[in-house]
Amino acid sequence: MQCRYYWLLFFFVLSLSSCKYLAKASSPNQQDPQIQAYFNNRKTGNKSYTDPYRKIKREGDNLEELIIKSIKQAESQIEIAIQELQLPNIALELAKKARAGVKVRVILENNYSQAISDYSQTEINNLSARERDRYNRYFRFIDFDHSDNLSNQEIATRDALKILQQANIPILDDRADGSKGSGLMHHKFIIIDRQTLITGSTNLTLSGVHGDEHNPNTRGNANHLLQINSPELAELFAQEFELMWGDGVGGKLDSRFGLAKPYRSPQEVIVGKSRVTVQFSPTSRKADWTTSTNGLIGEFISQANNSIDLALFVFSDQNIADLLQKRYRQGIRIRGLIDAEFIFRYYSEALDMLGVAIARKCQYEPNNNLWTSPIKTIGTANLAKGDKLHHKLAIIDEQIVITGSQNWSAAANHQNEEAVLIIDNQTVAKQFKQEFTRLYQDANLGLSNQVKLKIKRQEQKCN
Repeated sequence: MQCRYYWLLFFFVLSLSSCKYLAKASSPNQQDPQIQAYFNNRKTGNKSYTDPYRKIKREGDNLEELIIKSIKQAESQIEIAIQELQLPNIALELAKKARAGVKVRVILENNYSQAISDYSQTEINNLSARERDRYNRYFRFIDFDHSDNLSNQEIATRDALKILQQANIPILDDRADGSKGSGLMHHKFIIIDRQTLITGSTNLTLSGVHGDEHNPNTRGNANHLLQINSPELAELFAQEFELMWGDGVGGKLDSRFGLAKPYRSPQEVIVGKSRVTVQFSPTSRKADWTTSTNGLIGEFISQANNSIDLALFVFSDQNIADLLQKRYRQGIRIRGLIDAEFIFRYYSEALDMLGVAIARKCQYEPNNNLWTSPIKTIGTANLAKGDKLHHKLAIIDEQIVITGSQNWSAAANHQNEEAVLIIDNQTVAKQFKQEFTRLYQDANLGLSNQVKLKIKRQEQKCN
């Protein structure tokens, strides 16, 4: 009996060990060794941090700390192309590296390339309502003692762009080619020593990472970052950076932005066990749409065999919507979440998918293609008030991830500086599937009563 007891105990322990191993092997938290994905609103019970500015303990990955750790590891050069940079802790670490001899270069969107403390009263008076709101919010953040004046100490520790300037870090924007700026310098990437690439949907702002300074209920726009260890992929992004940089600040007008850059077809790179395809925008409207970055997205959508999950800030490209409809008719499961601010605008392709149209001054989009079998699995994520769904991603067959800076719009395709990455890797896809599932599980699907009423009133008014 005692011998039998020991054998039973042995098999019980062995079965527990096997279960733990299987759980670990199939865990959605398992990261690919060369492509790691991070999400600022991740809720897994074991991911939390204290927001360094608001001092709020919250769930999610600390995207700012991820970037700071990578910056600390830089030995020779750091290249940043980002629409907006507000986070002072990142700026302070960049300044420290620059003073230690690391070559740091920064490219920004021209609307966000001036330090807040450098604005004159005339410039402040000429700001649009939206720009004024942004200015006021960031001013209040820098004004740590709430005195309505920025002290030298506050500027030196809180005004991110001023911190870079004081460290003699060159900053260039998309007017360096002599123009008034491209559509948008919308890139979101950092290259460390031409070895490591950090990219995704995240702007380096308070609202993009942690949450609004004066709204403690926010947790930051739903965003992600990828850290990819690949010299080959880093080099492709470095080539994009060099096209925009030209000979740098104060040099010749040889920076190339927008359609002044040469067309580049999609490039494939093998990163460990992953196949990564990358393409940069913009593409001329005169070119075949299938050769564009949105065309690349469409190509992979057309290859879906089982499922397509979407989490998008903006979706307004009719061609992609039409390709999705074809796959839907062929039995592919499609689920989608669009940011609440954009999902029901007249140009949103989510409306096509829901089988309805919204007019603008009684005029409908000329190429509308309402789905005859409307989808019921598209809607908005249930986020904290003030936060946005800022992802630009799709998951295909739980194997392929489409990501990058690019919104699924014509402007992103034909005007902006953007990047689209297609990652073929099931482990990476599991990370994004977990994020999508989190957002989708309590989503608001279909048309709200408010939108239904708006459509009914429009029909009465316009018909």
